[in-house]
Amino acid sequence: MSDFNFLMLYAKLAGFKLLVSANRLGCEDEFSKTLHDRLLADLDGTIDSTRHIMALQRQVLSGDDPDGMISCQLQGEEEILARRTTVLLDELEIDYDTCEYRVNGGEWHYAQSADCDGIEIRYPSTIRLSDDELGPLAAIIRDIAQETGIAVSVARVVYD
Repeated sequence: MSDFNFLMLYAKLAGFKLLVSANRLGCEDEFSKTLHDRLLADLDGTIDSTRHIMALQRQVLSGDDPDGMISCQLQGEEEILARRTTVLLDELEIDYDTCEYRVNGGEWHYAQSADCDGIEIRYPSTIRLSDDELGPLAAIIRDIAQETGIAVSVARVVYD
């Protein structure tokens, strides 16, 4: 079991949830409201994961794990949480082995084309939204990443 303090993480996440909720009240456009809503939904999911980890920790500490299954599950849950990334706008997945890509979990698209000049592979890329585009949410996102270690991605896919 790790020495990480999940109760402290839980408290920080709950505080950020309150901050994002309060900040959402000042949103004037739908785009900003959508980003806030997505962040709130992900914070809810992360809070639930943290609660689940704390419950598993209590079971392990109570000695209610004779075969080690709960310890194994706890380790897996901790690893999943450690790799968690919050995606608020677009997510780009690229499979370099098959030369395919997909955006936001949609259909896979082939990035390779051929003509008389040869073969060309062109993948889209992502561009991070600026602080001006994010408004006050930019500072909150930076604080979440810094204080919790959870990465927050706010990027848009662009096709060159």
